[in-house]
Amino acid sequence: MARDIIVTLDVMLARRKMKAKDLAAAIGITEANLSLLKSGKVKGVRFETLARLCEALDCKPGDLLDIGETVSPSGPPRTAGSDGLA
Repeated sequence: MARDIIVTLDVMLARRKMKAKDLAAAIGITEANLSLLKSGKVKGVRFETLARLCEALDCKPGDLLDIGETVSPSGPPRTAGSDGLA
């Protein structure tokens, strides 16, 4: 089972009253890439980019990332004996 990483960049942008366009320009990435990051559609982020985000937003990495609930790829957890085998 895996746990999802939740990107809370949009929350920090709102707290800082900053537009995504301005943040993208400040850290040197495209608005499209920032949008992908905000939506959580990226597989990873470089530490350098994360550091620039934190510097521009005056925050820590933990302010931008959170951990979600446990996700099971095969549905709900099974209990012992639920398959008819002892």
